[in-house]
Amino acid sequence: MTQLSVAALQLALNSPDAADNIAAVSALVEQAAAQGAQVVLPPELFAGPYFCVTEDEARFALAHPLDQDPSVKAMQKLAKGLGIAIPTSFFEREGPHYYNTLAMIDADGEIMGTYRKSHIPDGPGYEEKYYFRPGNTGFKVWDVFGTRIGVGVCWDQWYPECARAMALMGAQVLFYPTAIGSEPYDADLDTSRVWRRAMLGHAASNCMPVVAANRIGVEENDQAFYGHSFIANEWGDFLAEYGAAETGVLAATLDLDAAARHRAGMGFFRDRRPQLYTRLSQDI
Repeated sequence: MTQLSVAALQLALNSPDAADNIAAVSALVEQAAAQGAQVVLPPELFAGPYFCVTEDEARFALAHPLDQDPSVKAMQKLAKGLGIAIPTSFFEREGPHYYNTLAMIDADGEIMGTYRKSHIPDGPGYEEKYYFRPGNTGFKVWDVFGTRIGVGVCWDQWYPECARAMALMGAQVLFYPTAIGSEPYDADLDTSRVWRRAMLGHAASNCMPVVAANRIGVEENDQAFYGHSFIANEWGDFLAEYGAAETGVLAATLDLDAAARHRAGMGFFRDRRPQLYTRLSQDI
């Protein structure tokens, strides 16, 4: 039986000192590894508060080249010491360019490569287009512990094309590090339900497990991040979940042989009609 033990981390990341946030994530990574997790997913941009709430040129100083980023270095050390893989989200500077980037760190502490967030949001409280170029890596999948995983970053999770592309590349599990919460333009709008539904739809329509990690807590401009991290199986059923306030480790062991059997039986990939989908690659 092919199994993969996974974990999603949920916590507040509102200290102005990156070292504090990285230490808090590191403590949960160690807990997850102690529970047997092989792949541990922290939230998006976990080195500090979510800085894209407003446009401020001083915040470009938070970015680092891949080989100098403190959160990446810390996760590399942990991954090697604990023998686990850690998809690590960070603010990347490459020359004059800035990206929202995911470094895939393997169980030897090595960086397997990077994925740069493809879909960049732009709206009240989420001013990411000011800070990040759209990713230029294309979607990525990674082979860890005998399993191929796909990792999208936050806003990517709303796009079925992203999930299906990773599935077509052979992904068996989808991971989404996230930073999402309240909507400043509408205090009554709670997207936590639809946020989950979007990803549960990816699980069901691709017949593969999904792991999502989000932050919690109140940050700049009273923006509240709503948590609701989860691990779901190939049917979109929750295996583990948090609400809006818990701090800790969600863990589950996935039966990938069963998921592959169900995926073949459902026939979603057998019955695809790519020749009918050309409209999807056209601009509106």
